[in-house]
Amino acid sequence: MSIVRAAEVVVLLCTVYIACGLVFAPFFAWRGVGRIDPAARSAGFGFRLIILPGVAVLWPVLLRRWLAGRQPPSERNAHRHAAADRPRQTSG
Repeated sequence: MSIVRAAEVVVLLCTVYIACGLVFAPFFAWRGVGRIDPAARSAGFGFRLIILPGVAVLWPVLLRRWLAGRQPPSERNAHRHAAADRPRQTSG
């Protein structure tokens, strides 16, 4: 396989990937975003328009989360772990 043929294959794969994303993005922005993120349920048209480019690029991840019906993951960091491990103080 020549280098030119390999480049053509890469460009074709990227084109197919982005085409799938461009088809998926409007449907997800209209219906799917509210199903996987409760905070986005009441989002307006402007928000949905802004997320279209990111949705078009990240479509496999978002499609998987939409089909699974998963909610957004909870943030895990050192601060939250330390706060969870510390005993709560009661006023009294």
